[in-house]
Amino acid sequence: MSQSQWQWETATAGAVAGFATVAAMYPLDIVRTRFQVNDGRVSNFPTYKNTAHAIFTITRLEGLKGLYAGFLPAVLGSTVSWGLYFFFYGRAKQRYSKNREEKLSSGLHLASAAEAGALVSLCTNPIWLIKTRLQLQNPLNQNRRYAGIYDALRTILREEGWTALYKGLGPGLLMQVSHGAIQFTTYEELRRVMVDYKAKKQKSETASNLLNSFDYAVLGGSSKIAAILITYPFQVIRTRTQQRPTDEGIPRYMNSWHVVKETARFEGLRGFYKGITPNLLKNVPASSITFIVYENVLKLLRPTRKND
Repeated sequence: MSQSQWQWETATAGAVAGFATVAAMYPLDIVRTRFQVNDGRVSNFPTYKNTAHAIFTITRLEGLKGLYAGFLPAVLGSTVSWGLYFFFYGRAKQRYSKNREEKLSSGLHLASAAEAGALVSLCTNPIWLIKTRLQLQNPLNQNRRYAGIYDALRTILREEGWTALYKGLGPGLLMQVSHGAIQFTTYEELRRVMVDYKAKKQKSETASNLLNSFDYAVLGGSSKIAAILITYPFQVIRTRTQQRPTDEGIPRYMNSWHVVKETARFEGLRGFYKGITPNLLKNVPASSITFIVYENVLKLLRPTRKND
């Protein structure tokens, strides 16, 4: 069993998990993004009372298509991100571990997750920016609409230059590194506790067979809640920074620090948590789906590897 083969197995499992997650929970992603940028001081976004009202309003004004705006870059971004994340995370853990049987400390799990998060953020920021721009297109927006992911990319490069593709990279890096580190460290530690607890009752079973899909769902959901609550402000800052400029080329916010100052001044702490409800509704079950798919895809690949 080679290290490279193991790394590609984790990358494949992560990619499949990412796709399943996005497909299942995408309408809530639209709602979250629109809540995040609505600071109450602009008129180019509809006013939503709550998550249910937002879904109803988007469906009524834009049709079901509105609930899946930006779906292609979202699928691409999530699939690539999860694939790269598990790949980089697995490589980092292997590098920090002398052998695969040795348990890593919490600090090394943290370092592995942080390293993976930073690399993923650098690779995928342009995809997330395009997804955000497509999600924010609505009947009240006066800009010429992007026809799709390719038209968005071409228009951004023509009107704003290639550096625009990396708007929001700063808060994105902070969010990705800290969020992933918190989530995966929490997941690994809770998984270790659960495995140790169940191992006392079923001494003959291996770790991979001790936990079932429900256990992975609980682990994934719990670790996701901890990560969301701590890192959510970074996500709001990134989304607001990535908004499309006006037809005159004037950006809504000049940079991330401008977002922080304006949000704190006009909205207070609450402004940094706009959209938290649809975000939790989306990400907690989504994280459970991700880890269920990830662990089960790995189980499917392992027998194949053993037979080679």
